[in-house]
Amino acid sequence: MEQLSLAQARRVALAAQGFTDPLPPGSPDRRHLRRVLRRTLLLQIDSVNVLERAHYLPAFSRLGAYDKGLVDGALARRELFEYWGHEASLLPVALHPLLRWRMERARRLEEGWGGPLRAMRERPDFVASVLERVREQGPVGAGELREGPRRGGAWWDWDEAKVALEYLFWSGEVTTHSRRGFERLYDLTERVLPAAVLDLPTPARADAQRELLRLSAVAQGIGTAKSLRDHFRLRPEADTGLQDLVDAGELTPVRVEGRTWYLAAGAALPRRVRRDALLSPFDPLVWERSRTEALFGFRYRIEIYVPAAKRVHGYYVLPFLHDEQLAARVDLKADRQAGVLRVLGVYAEGTAPPTTAAALAEELRRLAGWQGLADVVVERRGDLAPALTRELAGSP
Repeated sequence: MEQLSLAQARRVALAAQGFTDPLPPGSPDRRHLRRVLRRTLLLQIDSVNVLERAHYLPAFSRLGAYDKGLVDGALARRELFEYWGHEASLLPVALHPLLRWRMERARRLEEGWGGPLRAMRERPDFVASVLERVREQGPVGAGELREGPRRGGAWWDWDEAKVALEYLFWSGEVTTHSRRGFERLYDLTERVLPAAVLDLPTPARADAQRELLRLSAVAQGIGTAKSLRDHFRLRPEADTGLQDLVDAGELTPVRVEGRTWYLAAGAALPRRVRRDALLSPFDPLVWERSRTEALFGFRYRIEIYVPAAKRVHGYYVLPFLHDEQLAARVDLKADRQAGVLRVLGVYAEGTAPPTTAAALAEELRRLAGWQGLADVVVERRGDLAPALTRELAGSP
């Protein structure tokens, strides 16, 4: 079996995720966003907005300052749709047929989670009535379907109508028409997605999962069986497709640090990578934490749900890519009232080169400008804070 060094595996992974693609010479346009989506396959959605919504950040990491309207426009033009890809995600509509097996499993009550599945098991007539109201009133928000005063529940204080809508969303019967703020407005899928997409044939589940694994391998460049499954949250049953892909020449098993990884056919292995980027906690480069630790020696845990007194690095911590290393981690907050980007904490990794603070200062200035913030303010928390403060003081 072919051997790859850890450094080679890192460079393959970075190239596959677009960190060797040239930065746009001017303002990024639709073509550049589509290039990012070919690299990431999807944009994960998350409700936390302490800095920026998660689905906008991967394009910034790969393109620099860009117009977020490019993402919104792609959704409005139905180039993207919302569904459970890697958690809640924006996905290219061409992937819809490959995820219909998941929708079918939800309809059969074999796929999904907690509340929505329970709603369908225990109150199918109520779920059907919610679907009928969407048919009559859509696009519609969950609050408009609420009956009586809001009652807190076990699912983020969702009421019964919202839980029913989430089941219908998972089963593919409704989808996101648009958003009001961050609230989903639901409508029938047949009224939202293009007929040309809905008319595409539905592959068998095994074929769809095998293709999702192949796409994941291209996006990751190199990955373990676990990380390839994780891209679309596939179950271990999907591993049966790995050998088919190996036999077809789409994947090559390789050894990295004594473990078996899978190298995608045609994956680039650059001689070096020169790129600085702040990464969302939900960026495909780092979202599968065991792969991140194996490739970069970077143990990463998001601490949003950890009590403040027990957090190690902070609430919303972004890894900082400096060339081929994850060289630092930065706890950031966009303080829009004060008009500044606040660095609440900043920590260097043990292998961070001496150029880390200067490179990070430049990237933070770029992020602040993209967010329309006038300055970067560094708090004292973290071993890299003094050097970063000096660099920012000396930068234009």
